[in-house]
Amino acid sequence: MLTLPETVEAQPHLNVAANPVVAIVGATGAVGVELLRCLEARNFPLSRLRLLASPRSAGRTMTFRGEAVEVEALTEDSFEGVGLALFSAGSGVSKRYAAAAVKAGAVVVDNSSAFRMDPDVPLVVPEVNGAAIARHRGIIANPNCVAAIATVALAPLHRAHPIRRLHAATYQAASGAGAAAMEELRESTAAYLRGERFEPRVLPHPYAFNLFSHNAEMDPETGYNGEETKVVAETRRIMGTPELPVGITCIRVPVLRAHALALTVEFGEAVPVEEARALLAAAPGVKLVDDRARNHFPMPSDATGQDDVLVGRIRPDSGDPSGRSLCLFVVGDQLLKGAALNAVQIAEALLPR
Repeated sequence: MLTLPETVEAQPHLNVAANPVVAIVGATGAVGVELLRCLEARNFPLSRLRLLASPRSAGRTMTFRGEAVEVEALTEDSFEGVGLALFSAGSGVSKRYAAAAVKAGAVVVDNSSAFRMDPDVPLVVPEVNGAAIARHRGIIANPNCVAAIATVALAPLHRAHPIRRLHAATYQAASGAGAAAMEELRESTAAYLRGERFEPRVLPHPYAFNLFSHNAEMDPETGYNGEETKVVAETRRIMGTPELPVGITCIRVPVLRAHALALTVEFGEAVPVEEARALLAAAPGVKLVDDRARNHFPMPSDATGQDDVLVGRIRPDSGDPSGRSLCLFVVGDQLLKGAALNAVQIAEALLPR
């Protein structure tokens, strides 16, 4: 359980002041770069931006709103005067520095797994459980990318017809393993096309023209890897369905930055396809891409760079004789709705109205 300063314990509804000083922790990483772009693209109101990273990145400059901003080395004293800190540097960094940021007066939106299952820290997808933001005590957790993308598509269906069981197969892009994995995909693909041998350095298996079980640590007893267990636990928490049965297989595929999910959703009653389409078409953060005549459904190439989660291939599950299940195909940009965009949306909700 998270331990926070007493001043924060006494202010459970602490919000961010207008035009805050904003810090990005892990600014030079793949998600950090997207955080910078999201803040600019959405014209987030801030008085100053501070970019924090490891000492090896200190001194670099990054461009924000046409001006160069120098990257500073992250220390426990980095948060003086900061009102909002967006963390995206891994769970070890978050565990070490988040409390220091809160003690200095910042609200932390953390993109790592450090606090996601802490009962004192809201785990938030704004379109799904945005009201949970008000319960924060200084830190708000940004979910696992698959859980964020999946719940945007599942929530509008669940509100109308409670979900009884979920099965998922995921096809996860290189970006989920960071900028180095994205570069390894590029380099290994180029080597493959040249007919050259390429030895993987970041991921455990050859990446070009290949797919493999997600590279999170495997539990030899259960046969499930850490990514799969995270997605199950976080999806339940975000949806408020702690007992929801979920079956899942997570696979790494040679795509740069958009995750795809094949979902089979069982409800308590039959849900007509047209009703499901209408619910999804009206849902915030969802774009319906379900053109059977043209065989055009969600694809990573279409989702890349898009804020919305694409949903299509909506059809009855032919393997369920009860008629209570639907199949969906869902694709979302891992670096946006799966990470940076969701964090910035949380930050926007913290601003005074």
